[in-house]
Amino acid sequence: MSEQETQTEQPEVGNVQLDAENEISETAEQGQSAKAAAEAKAAPSTPAEQIADLETKLAETHDQFLRKAAEFENFRKRMNQEKASAIEFANQSLLLDIIPIIDDFERAIAVGETSSDYNGLLEGIKMIEKRLSSQLEAKWGLKRFNSAGELFDPNLHEALFMEKSPEVSEATVQEDLVKGYYLKERVIRAAKVKVLMPEN
Repeated sequence: MSEQETQTEQPEVGNVQLDAENEISETAEQGQSAKAAAEAKAAPSTPAEQIADLETKLAETHDQFLRKAAEFENFRKRMNQEKASAIEFANQSLLLDIIPIIDDFERAIAVGETSSDYNGLLEGIKMIEKRLSSQLEAKWGLKRFNSAGELFDPNLHEALFMEKSPEVSEATVQEDLVKGYYLKERVIRAAKVKVLMPEN
């Protein structure tokens, strides 16, 4: 290939590169022009268009608010129903534990109606009472407390009878008339008691 031919080809390559650069530049300018035109079209130009745009956005926001409010109301109703159901059946486990004790009492009554063995019936009833008390204490934290011989405590005791005695220097429970109960660490029923008071 001659030097003249080589020189002739070089300008052609340069022209191709120049054309490509021009096309890229024109494409970029067209993209920017299209973007500017889209923004100009999207943005309201007159006050009336701006008001219409704001009203449309307000309507959309109001619709979203109504939907959220409806969803919240449905959620609130569902939670209230679940809460009511939980309260209604909260004692189900306790009652299921008590039902077998009722069965024991029914069997004891049936035996008592057909038998004259009252000592055996009494022992059976004592066993049922012991089983019930043990189960309520172990599983549910219900504990009966004895007060006889203890100092009178208004947080634990309710005095039904009082009498003076030279044997005590402070108010002292002489007798449990009705037992008191703890539920875990809380007194749920004070013991009804007879109290001895000091004479002085």
